[in-house]
Amino acid sequence: MTSAPVRVLVVEDHPVVGEGLRALLSEDPRIQVVRRVETVAQAGQAAAEEPLDVALIDFRLPDGTGAEAATRIREHQPDAAVVFLSADDSEPAMIAAVEAGASGYLIKTAETGEILEAVQRAAEGEMLIPAPRLAALLARRRELAQEKDRRARLRASLTPREHEILALMAEGLDNRQIAERLHVAYPTVRSHVRRVLQKLGCRSRLEAVVKAGSDLAREEEE
Repeated sequence: MTSAPVRVLVVEDHPVVGEGLRALLSEDPRIQVVRRVETVAQAGQAAAEEPLDVALIDFRLPDGTGAEAATRIREHQPDAAVVFLSADDSEPAMIAAVEAGASGYLIKTAETGEILEAVQRAAEGEMLIPAPRLAALLARRRELAQEKDRRARLRASLTPREHEILALMAEGLDNRQIAERLHVAYPTVRSHVRRVLQKLGCRSRLEAVVKAGSDLAREEEE
């Protein structure tokens, strides 16, 4: 008895790469490409309309990340396996893929046979990310979560004015420029800066900016 082919959704926004993947996968009689889409939104729509076994996803898409596409897909197809095929081999991308429930993460330089094998093995429920690599990524995710909590505690220790001062420090303003921007006295700014450094446990303005300033600057923009 012949088993049903593995139904694959290809999520890739580069037409040449996407059509190349479609052709490659379609040459294998064990695989059926149900659709190729280019965006996170289209991936979610396709998953709502087409039964599928595996989603083969690029990590960088025009309207979001492959991790977001994986989440959309699994809202409709919770049993679908997800394999990333991306040029982005960065740690944050891989951690996001793991958090999205990826079975595998391949780099676009992967050989044809490796891609076909990954699709087949993912469809069979295998975890393709080696256990040591998966453990390292999960450990790194915990470290990042702890660092995020630490930064949150630092932010909570600052007053609104100190938040503002640190954000301006992150812009590269000195004490006199900050005083002019905020229309306050120079000694007042200097006192605020000293308290910021004390609360953050820093010896210099640069250390304070590196330690928490970038996060605070983003908060001020929002």
